Amino acid sequence: MHKINWMHELGWTQEHLDEIRNAGYAYIRQGKYDIALSFFEALVVLANDNAYDAQTLGALYVQLNQPEKAIKYLDRALQLEADHAPTLLNLTKAFFMSGNLEEGNRLAKVLQKDPNPFISGTASALLLCYGV
Repeated sequence: MHKINWMHELGWTQEHLDEIRNAGYAYIRQGKYDIALSFFEALVVLANDNAYDAQTLGALYVQLNQPEKAIKYLDRALQLEADHAPTLLNLTKAFFMSGNLEEGNRLAKVLQKDPNPFISGTASALLLCYGV
């Protein structure tokens, strides 16, 4: 099956993507995750090689309590940019939310050793809440 290059088909440039991304972030800053979701769903189709857009979409699905969808996009982001601690933290949350305690525990234990205190502290808190 042939993949459609939507950027080419639409005649869009990187500037168009940046405008969509900025609008999506504006909604995120306002806490309107359900609206921001549409922008990032479009971005992962238009720029399917952008790890940050996939990570953001996964994080939005975490916020909207849709862990299975979150896992799909967070995995995709990690395929594009491995070992990104914020993505791994969101993936950990999604695993716990979905009831996959084994994977959640495994990732949280790794993230407890992260040098960023926000990442390590959040991982420790998740283990206190969900850990087995």
